[in-house]
Amino acid sequence: MRALRKTSARRGADLEDIPVPEPGEGEVLVRVHAASICGTDLHIFDWNEWAQGRIPGLPMTFGHEVAGWVETVGPEVHHVAPGAFVAAETHIACGICSTCRTGRAHICRNLRILGVDTEGAFAEYVVVPAANVWIVGEGIDPDHASVMEPFGNAVHAAFGTEGGEDLLTNPVAVIGCGPIGLFSVAIARALGAWKVFAIEPNDERRALAGGMGADLLVDPTVEDPVEVVLRETDGNGAEVVLEMSGNARAIDQGTKMLARGGRMSLLGLPDAPVTLDLNDQVIFKEAKILGITGREMFRTWQQTTTLLSTGRVDISPVITHRFGLERYDEAFETAASGRAAKVIMFPGA
Repeated sequence: MRALRKTSARRGADLEDIPVPEPGEGEVLVRVHAASICGTDLHIFDWNEWAQGRIPGLPMTFGHEVAGWVETVGPEVHHVAPGAFVAAETHIACGICSTCRTGRAHICRNLRILGVDTEGAFAEYVVVPAANVWIVGEGIDPDHASVMEPFGNAVHAAFGTEGGEDLLTNPVAVIGCGPIGLFSVAIARALGAWKVFAIEPNDERRALAGGMGADLLVDPTVEDPVEVVLRETDGNGAEVVLEMSGNARAIDQGTKMLARGGRMSLLGLPDAPVTLDLNDQVIFKEAKILGITGREMFRTWQQTTTLLSTGRVDISPVITHRFGLERYDEAFETAASGRAAKVIMFPGA
């Protein structure tokens, strides 16, 4: 099969012919329909400091956001059969640590990631633990299924731990409108937010946020987003802030625009320590600050399926580019350009 491999400690990757893997006990072999590029893949492609310290060894096939057909199943696989169209939960949990055994497998102490700790999905076939495949079902476009994993990040951030009730009829601010932020705008709108603020310096992405349902588009290089949110909410602030940028200044601004008693979901990853005024911006507000990683397994997947299959959220505008796997250089250049949202590659094209 063809596979996009990280073969050496340099920028880039190589498209190689390697044997089709065989599924072991409790695993399935998936024939890949589509695999999308995320920030983690860009780090690996560039072979930056994070990738050098995180990837266990080379060569490896990377990529993890994937959907395709189950080709064959290994021993002791009973709930999914060849021919099923599936997406993959990329967090591979151990199942036996304290967090797994208390229903929080997405924050497993021994967590492994598909395409980071295992062979990945930028290939014609990929082996996935059977417990991690999600049968997509009717009503979801096959291309859209390949981004159910990052869409699930946005769902988890928006719903939080209380089921998203605080979004209903309330103002919501989304900081950072990359793909997950764009998804979050649409989810907030679908869940009944009163007014959705999209805060994003990139012109193209800010325009996309408008198409996804944002009421007010804020360029933080031109306007103070805190002033805008407070002005448009009679000084109350946003009941929910979904922070997707990881920018230290934006995180600080998010706590300032957050309403008293409000919730701030933090999904963006800062690259340095962040300083906050905890007294006035968190403690005296009784603010709820919630870290978000991955998706709840598998409640988030059910929520994701409902939102996509019913048409409550249309993610078509966020998928801006499609490439065959042989055009991987162009695909990665596009994904890193700031002029794209979600970029999908098709190994069978």
